[in-house]
Amino acid sequence: MHKILHLFNALRLWILFLLVRKNNRFKMDLKRWSDWKKSPYKNIYLSFVFLMSEYKEFRNVCYYRMGKKQYFCKWLCKPLDSLYIHCKDIGGGFLIQHGFATIINANKIGENAHIYQQVTIGYNGDKRPIIGDNVRICCGAKVIGGVTIDNNVVVGAQALVIKDVPSNVVVGGVPAKILKSID
Repeated sequence: MHKILHLFNALRLWILFLLVRKNNRFKMDLKRWSDWKKSPYKNIYLSFVFLMSEYKEFRNVCYYRMGKKQYFCKWLCKPLDSLYIHCKDIGGGFLIQHGFATIINANKIGENAHIYQQVTIGYNGDKRPIIGDNVRICCGAKVIGGVTIDNNVVVGAQALVIKDVPSNVVVGGVPAKILKSID
């Protein structure tokens, strides 16, 4: 049944694919999502159709990559209404797991970020966070203000990050403190 749905969607989603297929960051997103969700298709377009058909969070990432063109296309596949992505610059390989009640409003997010549900990344006054490469922000965490989270960091569930975080650490708690180093 799913393969029939994917075939039907392949006919209606080609325009979306044409609008994003040349974006290198989107290609990284598509590859990472395809590997993570174990796409049954080897073809890049069919993997795109599979992800757009099955995962609303992926739709939000796709529409983010489209920029202003998204307003023309959102009627083709409904995005997740409770996931907001307002960021100047997000690196490729961007994953959002269960994006329910998630707000992403940062100056910059590096490559291969992984964000879980009910995460808030937001500003305090006029300052917004900067997040490095290979950062995982777990369920319910809050990253607020002009803080910088360096590379290879795990922000634990329900943590409140209000100070800069160095590379290669796990942080947790309210306010967040370094719990251990990552080798």
